[in-house]
Amino acid sequence: MRVSPLAMLAIAAGVPLAAQAPPKTHLRVGDTAPDFTLPSTTGNPVKLSDYRGKQAVVLAFFPAAFTGG
Repeated sequence: MRVSPLAMLAIAAGVPLAAQAPPKTHLRVGDTAPDFTLPSTTGNPVKLSDYRGKQAVVLAFFPAAFTGG
């Protein structure tokens, strides 16, 4: 069984999965992802649009990783 990161976060927070509503979005499979900026592992800002058309982008989300808790 595959559990989404959002579900894992809800489980860790003690929130019942039934209480989690799916995120509301107008995006559909195949749509271009909206632009966003996030910090890299070195703390520098990285924009998704900087990579558009150049290479594939993989966004990995690890809740509570590297927090020591």
